[in-house]
Amino acid sequence: MTLGDLHLGSRLLYRSKKDWRTAVVSRIAEDGITISVASPTGYNYRVKRPTDDRLEFHGAMPLLVSDFGDLWQENFSSYDKRW
Repeated sequence: MTLGDLHLGSRLLYRSKKDWRTAVVSRIAEDGITISVASPTGYNYRVKRPTDDRLEFHGAMPLLVSDFGDLWQENFSSYDKRW
């Protein structure tokens, strides 16, 4: 399955430079998919990716394949320390 197979509003996990973060498909265009990535500081930023980027699944949750070897459970960004 690829990123282009997801629908608008689909949630996935995205590997940033430092850690894994939650993301959502926010725009689908012919030249690529734009995902909105949640930042631990409370902001969101957008990343444009090719439609043929490969996805893996952990249960029902899609993960955008990254070059980093860490698992998302080991390096998931914490958003709120109270929880």
